[in-house]
Amino acid sequence: DIGYMDEDGYFYLVDRKKDMILSGGFNVYPAEVEIALDSLPGIAESAVIGVPHPDFGEGVVAVATKDGSSEISEEEVIAAYQPQIDRLMTERGYLSVDVISVTRDHPQKEELRAKFLDEHRHAEDEVRFFVAGRALFSLHINDMVYAVLCEKNDLITVPGGTRHWFDMGEEPHFVAIRLFGNPDGWVAEFTGERIADQFPRLDD
Repeated sequence: DIGYMDEDGYFYLVDRKKDMILSGGFNVYPAEVEIALDSLPGIAESAVIGVPHPDFGEGVVAVATKDGSSEISEEEVIAAYQPQIDRLMTERGYLSVDVISVTRDHPQKEELRAKFLDEHRHAEDEVRFFVAGRALFSLHINDMVYAVLCEKNDLITVPGGTRHWFDMGEEPHFVAIRLFGNPDGWVAEFTGERIADQFPRLDD
């Protein structure tokens, strides 16, 4: 395939250098594979390309984008990490769990970002395990602010009473499991301070 990358780092495919992949003596036509892939639930579009292979000459690689109709559910995320969740709930006495997932297509991404950027505290620990993506916690402890970048497979515990804020960025993408010591889930006390405006954001 022939393409280019724009100034924001996005790749665009504009043409195809050749229309057949020779893999292990078999002729593979990318268009036929793409038609089959595009018919699958959850696939918006796909591109099939040939890459060098040490044994077959060329290997077949498919790149696909989701159409948003088959996003993984909260139940599926929790089920995938159930043993770890059970251990944390048993060891630390957490009472409830949920999953927060925000992407660039979320209809309330701006409202959610503004809400979490307001400095706040919780009566109990705030616990997050990042399943995908990334986000930035800023912890206001005494006269210092500590920025903690959280990415996939990171676990963070913000102690109860700690002033902090949370930034998901202008184009958010993260999935996180949240554990609570409060059966009502996420309950915040906002300080009314706009201190977050004085510090770098996730995208800075």
